[in-house]
This record gives sequence, structure tokens and C-alpha cells, in this order.
Amino acid sequence: MNRKQIEDALRDYNWMINEIKRQRDLMKEPSPNLVAQSGIESTLPKAVGETGDPVAQEVIRRDKKTRWVHRLEEKVLYIQQRIHVIESERERAVLECLLDGMSMVAIGVHMGLSRRHIYNLKENIIRKFMDV
Repeated sequence: MNRKQIEDALRDYNWMINEIKRQRDLMKEPSPNLVAQSGIESTLPKAVGETGDPVAQEVIRRDKKTRWVHRLEEKVLYIQQRIHVIESERERAVLECLLDGMSMVAIGVHMGLSRRHIYNLKENIIRKFMDV
């Protein structure tokens, strides 16, 4: 991952965890809208690329969703596998706050440090993550 991707993953970590959990729960349940078309509509020509089969469409949608969730999981794992390299107590506190979804301003208020100081600590975290 490059610097920008790591920064984005740190910022988005909290919602990615929540979304992974939500999507896993949803994928366990069958979709309630898988009713086949019947009557005259089922005999009419379909648009190009349209299968007309709701089950096939749902399989395609779930496959795309599965790939998206997998990409989220890779980003989350990237962060989780590097947490151990952060040894400074202040950097660790900033990292934990970022992973909990706190903004830079909120972290600064929480820790009693300037937003600039928090930004520098975050940059150190990103640099250390890139070095691993």
C-alpha cells in the first residue's frame, strides 16, 4: 500500500470493520426478492445484457459484493498486521483513536495536543507501516 492508501485505511478502519460484519450477516440470509417473472412479461424479449433471471442477477450481485468485502478485509488485515510496530505510547494512543473512528480534532482534544502534533504522530505511524 502507498501512503495515501494507508492513510485512507486508517481513516476508514472503523466503518470497514462494521461494514464487513454487516455484509457477512446479510450474505448468510437468502434474498427475499428472488421471485421468478411469470405471465406475459416472462416471454417478452430482454434488453441486451439482461438475463431476466432474478436468481442469476442475485448471484452476480452477491459475487460483486463478496469481492468488495474481500478488498475491505485485505485493508483491515494490512492495518491489523502492523499495529505491533507502533511502540511509542503517544503514537499508539493516536492509532487506537484513529481505529476507533475519532477525528483528528477529537483526538487532539482527547489527548490535549495540537492538531498539528496529532498529524505528525499520524504521519510517523504511516511511515512505520510503510517500512514493514
